[in-house]
Amino acid sequence: LDYLCFETMAEATISAAQVRKRRDPSFAGYDTYLDDRMQALLPGCLKRGRKIVSNQGWINPEGAAERIVHWLRQLGDRAAVSRSLITGRVLDETDTILENGNDTSTLCGSMVSAEAYLGAEPIVDALRQGAQIVVTTRVADPSLFLAPMMHEFGWDPLDHARLGAGSAIGHVLECGAQATGGYFADPGFKDVPEPWNLAFPIAEVDESGAATVSKVVGTGGMITPTTLKEQLWNSLE
Repeated sequence: LDYLCFETMAEATISAAQVRKRRDPSFAGYDTYLDDRMQALLPGCLKRGRKIVSNQGWINPEGAAERIVHWLRQLGDRAAVSRSLITGRVLDETDTILENGNDTSTLCGSMVSAEAYLGAEPIVDALRQGAQIVVTTRVADPSLFLAPMMHEFGWDPLDHARLGAGSAIGHVLECGAQATGGYFADPGFKDVPEPWNLAFPIAEVDESGAATVSKVVGTGGMITPTTLKEQLWNSLE
């Protein structure tokens, strides 16, 4: 295993985190499960040279990186990609709300947060600089998985065929157990083995962008062409 990728954010996560931060200034702003995950996985990942890419930084990726340092005590290379949080300057950089034509200044009193969806390239840049752990805020869903492919295979950002294949693989993986039967399960009509023990998918990717998707032996769920197609269909929606 070369990379562990954690996709922990839904579309509304940043807004919800911003609201929580306003109500509770002590809220750290990053994924509340970060401590549990890092304590469990970091020793093995470091020992085996596995890299971690995750958007667990939520609205405070720098804080998440420093928290990881806390658990490691010594961490050689790390990166926090945080440029997508543009709440403080978005109203100065735009003038019109496209949906209704109103001036963006009318949002001043009600805006909770503003963020740009970053792609894979900032993560690739961090990996090229030697980062073993990359913690981001909101990025496009497949980017967490596409970036390692681009880095390892040297894919050109304009190689749309390979990036398209990598993005499709990323969409299969980014919803975790949905690809192994979560979306698919419909008891009595589409039965899935051990739905209480659903596995997370593993992708083995080659330089052409082809991939084999599997799961750990002994886990629940299943991986078939139909479960993967249903996950891709839901990603497109």
